[in-house]
Amino acid sequence: MHHGGLHEDDIAGKAYDRRLMGRFLGYLRPHLRSILSVLLLLPPIAGAKLLQPYIVKIAIDNHIVTGNMNGLPGLALLFLLLIFGESLLTYAELYLLQRVGQQVMFRFREELFTHLQKLSLSFFDRTPAGGLVTRLTSDVEVLGEMFAAGIITIVGDLLLLTGIVGVMLWMNPKLSLVTFSVLPILFFVVFRFRRLMRDAFRQVRSQLARLNSFLAESIGGMAIIQLFNRQEGEQSRFTLLNAAYRDANRPVIAWDASLYALVETLSSVAVGLIIWYGGGEIVRGHLTFGALVAFIQYSEKFFGPIRDLSSKYSVMQGAMAALERIFTLLDSKEYLADGSKELPPPLQACPELSRRGEGRGGDGVDSEKIVEFRDVWFAYRDEEYVLKGVSLTLRRGEKLAIVGETGGGKTTITRLLSRLYEIHRGSITINGVEIRELPLKLLRSRIGVVLQEPFLFTGTIASNITLGDEGAAARMEEAARTVGADRFISRLPKGYEEEVRERGNNFSAGERQLISFARAVAFDPEILVLDEATSSVDSASERLIQEGLAGLLAGRTSIVVAHRLSTIRDADRIMVIHHGEKREEGSHEELMAAQGLYHRLHRLQFKG
Repeated sequence: MHHGGLHEDDIAGKAYDRRLMGRFLGYLRPHLRSILSVLLLLPPIAGAKLLQPYIVKIAIDNHIVTGNMNGLPGLALLFLLLIFGESLLTYAELYLLQRVGQQVMFRFREELFTHLQKLSLSFFDRTPAGGLVTRLTSDVEVLGEMFAAGIITIVGDLLLLTGIVGVMLWMNPKLSLVTFSVLPILFFVVFRFRRLMRDAFRQVRSQLARLNSFLAESIGGMAIIQLFNRQEGEQSRFTLLNAAYRDANRPVIAWDASLYALVETLSSVAVGLIIWYGGGEIVRGHLTFGALVAFIQYSEKFFGPIRDLSSKYSVMQGAMAALERIFTLLDSKEYLADGSKELPPPLQACPELSRRGEGRGGDGVDSEKIVEFRDVWFAYRDEEYVLKGVSLTLRRGEKLAIVGETGGGKTTITRLLSRLYEIHRGSITINGVEIRELPLKLLRSRIGVVLQEPFLFTGTIASNITLGDEGAAARMEEAARTVGADRFISRLPKGYEEEVRERGNNFSAGERQLISFARAVAFDPEILVLDEATSSVDSASERLIQEGLAGLLAGRTSIVVAHRLSTIRDADRIMVIHHGEKREEGSHEELMAAQGLYHRLHRLQFKG
């Protein structure tokens, strides 16, 4: 039940990618003042670190060795002030970096979420939700780590290393060259380990993507796992993926530990060389004892940043990989092009006209066409057409029922009407205007949809009915009464302010569907689409809904996708879809008399 469609992310990323970094810098432009402040703090921080060993040298050579204690307290105070100043400036540097990092992460999350809301459903059909959540959470958080331990800190480290090299060469060139004799070995080790860690890091990211996708799918399908007693099987699969992720991290841990140990070893070797050569220079009178101590301290400060190189490299590599994934998502332009044409104001339902049949044809239905499908072809994948040349016409106030076998294309018709997908051939018009020429917001504001599986958001009943719309809020209680939802809402302790937990799991399936019905009514749509809307409702609730829908459907164009044929006998027309094609169309009596597909479906449902 898993793994076949898992989304694997094998992007490992480089520790530095000029193209990605150039694009990322565009997000830093609004914060240039803060970044410039950080950069201005780096030289005094490096200067404070560079002065400390030199003050120790002066204290030893001019005071401790000579026994002259005059001025030594002043040097000690200056040393303490340098430490305090370094700490204060470092705090300001980290605070500004973290603040900029949070602001940049906020912008990325805003842009990503806005972008996701614009993408067509076809994108979400083939993209795991777990991977998208990772983009907005983990990948963005990695960018925060880059600010804290990577991008600017590296500049400070390079500045410090350059300063140390300059000071050591100025103090004693020969001893400096002896100290730096280990650097070729160090550079070779770092370069070699960089390639090894990059390959290991790629495996870690790949295994983490598999693990995240599995967890998202398993948690979402927990009810099925428990109902079919698949806990042990899922546990075995999780154990395998968890072990694979653990094993993928072992090389990274090994390389990281080895690099740290080798740098530590080379640092110790450098100190040993300083003591060996510097000691001889002291004996020969070419070097002071204070200079030797200062060299040892400078050596420790020199190898400190290099010692942290492995962790910084991992952070930078992870940040580049995160940027690659984030920008790949932002570059996906699967938008549905927005139109610019307008529609006349909707003609709302008028119960009195509905009862008298005024302004309509002889059958009580307005003769004006409102929805028309013309030779519509559509496929979710390639040329595997779900709809094949479907044509249909709805007139204002007419109720069209669509029936057929599962997978025949019934729901697809309703999705195309709301333009959740783009058709391949043909056209769909509303009031004579091609829906591709209409703004999506305008199109969908005219259509109210109730799905087979109602979706409720975390919040309250009121927020789920109105979705924050002021117009819907004004009609909320009336809408709830129309569909009979007020009967169970009034019994709740907090009424419309009753809490709705994740996906509405604290309400029954029927109650969730009644809330979704009230939502559709509250938005007062011109066209109502019911997609198997009563299949999750019990008989008592269904009767209440049918009573409410009688008033709701009056004067409105409605499409009812139904499995229960008993719910659509009063439809003005019934269309039978079979293998993506329209096979039959007519009233219940006409289709029964024809003894075709509809007659067969009816007999199968009512044979008992």
